[in-house]
Amino acid sequence: MSSMDRYSFPPGFVIGSATAAYQVEGAAASDGRTPSIWDTFSHEPGRILNGDTGDVACDHYGRLEADLDLMSRLGLDAYRFSISWSRLLPNAGATVNPAGRDFYERLVDGLLARGIRPIATLYHWDLPQELEDAGGWTSRDTASRFADYAARATRILGDRVHTWTTLNEPWCSAYLGYGSGAHAPGRTDGAAALAAVHHLNLAHGLAVPEIRREARNAPDTSITLNFHVMRGEDAEAGRRIDALANRAFTSPILRGRYDDDLLADTASVTDWAFVQDGDLAAIAQPIDVLGVNYYSTVAVRMWDGQGAPSRHDGHKDVGGSAWPGSDRVEFLPQEGPFTEMGWNIAPDGLEELLVSLHEQFPEQPLMITENGAAFRDEVVRGPEGPRVHDEERVDYLRRHFAAASRAIERGVDLRGYLVWSLLDNFEWGYGYSKRFGIVRVEEGTLERIPKDSALWVADVIRARGAALPSEGSSSAPSR
Repeated sequence: MSSMDRYSFPPGFVIGSATAAYQVEGAAASDGRTPSIWDTFSHEPGRILNGDTGDVACDHYGRLEADLDLMSRLGLDAYRFSISWSRLLPNAGATVNPAGRDFYERLVDGLLARGIRPIATLYHWDLPQELEDAGGWTSRDTASRFADYAARATRILGDRVHTWTTLNEPWCSAYLGYGSGAHAPGRTDGAAALAAVHHLNLAHGLAVPEIRREARNAPDTSITLNFHVMRGEDAEAGRRIDALANRAFTSPILRGRYDDDLLADTASVTDWAFVQDGDLAAIAQPIDVLGVNYYSTVAVRMWDGQGAPSRHDGHKDVGGSAWPGSDRVEFLPQEGPFTEMGWNIAPDGLEELLVSLHEQFPEQPLMITENGAAFRDEVVRGPEGPRVHDEERVDYLRRHFAAASRAIERGVDLRGYLVWSLLDNFEWGYGYSKRFGIVRVEEGTLERIPKDSALWVADVIRARGAALPSEGSSSAPSR
């Protein structure tokens, strides 16, 4: 690999980082916030590695100003955060929580004061527990309640947020939350998972007009999807996983339909009677940008009937299936290298994905809303202060930024790149055992230490296309 790389990004290309409310905010029971499904789930014995919870997380709620200053020192163009529904509207009610409103207003105003673009995600998996008790995403009413929540959030922040993202990775919410049981609320019912798919799609479609109606600054609207890039020569297995993982969302959102093969593959699981007249038209709202989350590829084949099929798809396996109607699809091991999550490192998959989406939806602008890697980090303390020399993460980002640049050269309308994650945080079922942050958060003290990867990202932002070293900058921003 060359020691120098040049990244060519168009004018206005946005480079920043991202987090999610439950993973970083903490203050879980403070200032009027009520429980979400992740509060409930993480407190159930055996659900989360080491019994970790998001009760404190990174204490982003209490350390907001210092974190904003850190983002400013890194020179971030944009910061993607999510709003805790339970913090803004406790008990999923109609009354806005003043403390929650104040927090998100201070967050957005603080970003703008520092020249950082606010990108707000309305839903990053933390459904209010009251709505789950009433059926959660298996209930059509949840989609309507989400549209009301979107309207209220936009009414509060709708003159300042640059981009509103309705949902983050509805694949995870539906299939891991209601199918495999690996995520909150921990259900293991294929029919429930498919009902959740539709009601999440419907929630997005109902929310977009509410955002546009309430906004006062002509913001971009978006949804963020995590795409599965297939490897392997088994076309049937690849088609089935593509239908469930990718087209179950892109087809209704961008084409106004559920594909026939998806309906046929899942006919033994559900009859899709939850899809009502007018739903698909409501879902297919034009969006300004499609968020793309990418980490790795998957290799699949149809099970040959020998032994037990491997269902390990790169996510925590707790016994249920994330693939209703396609349980005979096997997920195969791939060649390394791997991240600490066990995910293969394949920057060519990002380029392939971006080009494929551009070819399928040539008029749809794209943004990489999550890309990053978990590796083991070690703090080195010396005369210049603490440092984290995370060469593996720097190399991962360097190669993926280069892949994004190549995709742009091939004609992809790519608007930005947000690194996951700004901070080491609560990594869902893995608790605090996996570190994705470009900023280390020390256990116990919660001290923030910018890693070499953070300094490298800051160099990329400053350089805007100049040749950069493949390793991190030698000097940290003033702390």
